[in-house]
Amino acid sequence: MVDDLIDIHRRNYANSGADLVMGEGRFVAPKTIEVRLQDGGTRTLTGDQVYLNIGTRATIPDIPGLAGSRPLTHVEALELDRVPEHLIVLGGGYIGLEFAQPMRRFGSRVTVVEVGPQLASREDDDVGQALRRRFEQEGIDVMLDARVIDAEGRSGERVRLRIQTPDGIQTIEGSDILVAAGRMPNTQDIGLDTAGIDVNERGYIKVNERLETTAADVWAMGDCAGGPQFTHVSFDDFRIVRDNLNGGHRTTRNRLVPYCMFTDPELARVGLNELEAQHAGIAYRIAKTPMAAVLRTRTMSETGGFLKALIAAQSDQILGFTALGVGAGELIAVVQTAMLAGSPYTVLRDMILTHPTIAEGLTVLFAKEPEFPDQAK
Repeated sequence: MVDDLIDIHRRNYANSGADLVMGEGRFVAPKTIEVRLQDGGTRTLTGDQVYLNIGTRATIPDIPGLAGSRPLTHVEALELDRVPEHLIVLGGGYIGLEFAQPMRRFGSRVTVVEVGPQLASREDDDVGQALRRRFEQEGIDVMLDARVIDAEGRSGERVRLRIQTPDGIQTIEGSDILVAAGRMPNTQDIGLDTAGIDVNERGYIKVNERLETTAADVWAMGDCAGGPQFTHVSFDDFRIVRDNLNGGHRTTRNRLVPYCMFTDPELARVGLNELEAQHAGIAYRIAKTPMAAVLRTRTMSETGGFLKALIAAQSDQILGFTALGVGAGELIAVVQTAMLAGSPYTVLRDMILTHPTIAEGLTVLFAKEPEFPDQAK
């Protein structure tokens, strides 16, 4: 799929007449870039408008011995032509979990080391607990509240980690390390200050809601602009800039961004979860049902997980929706559409949905009146 997409984009460049220059660039003046070409030599480019879409890369934590162990990131992990004997995954977020589970199913012994108190730390605790149960059922070792003290050895051969846990210091040995501990923007040493382009304290390019940087006629899009790090968000960034250049008035303000983690079962969310609502001081009610109550999951023998919606306390407005289960990534689009239309949850409750489908679960979810959090528990 990726190879096909690259070929399509290359053809589009060729057909458009645009000049595609392959190399490493840095600003040497406002709107002026010097490129060290892949084929040798340099070239200086100056434009009236500049668009930055320079992405992010995996962060290697500053842990003694870790960088020297030559750990895998998601890039190298996708290029492996072998099954690791024992893969130690540092990080219990999206990337770590999406690699840990298939590696276990390929035959690796897998240990996930997460510094926080739960997997998928940005999600509600019921999501984290459900994911942990599923992973442990599959034979994946999960270490929470675990901080790596140091590492030694070489990933791909033999590695040893000392880890501080609530039960004291533990030592684990494995064959490979996969670092999935966050990402950092590719904004260092490319002359942004020379071009008058400011970055924030984390190194992401400062942009306004129209994705304009602090330099005139310079825009930033995608991961480097500090938004949610998903391909679909980067694509929407492009659409915002494109439409505004053609007279539109689009912004990133109040975008309803869907999230999806491709574990088995899938985790998908749109809008607020309980953690975010509580942090923002927003009162809410809860509708929740196990996926086993959705009849389609029984025909598929995929009954794990649950559906949960947050409904405003004083109205029937849908504040957010979380699905942990088979087909979750497709299901959230239904709720997202209702939220964008401003429809109350009762519209989904009263819809006639095809039987038996996963979407039919929305009528099950909303069959009962949503309850306030204390009652729901």
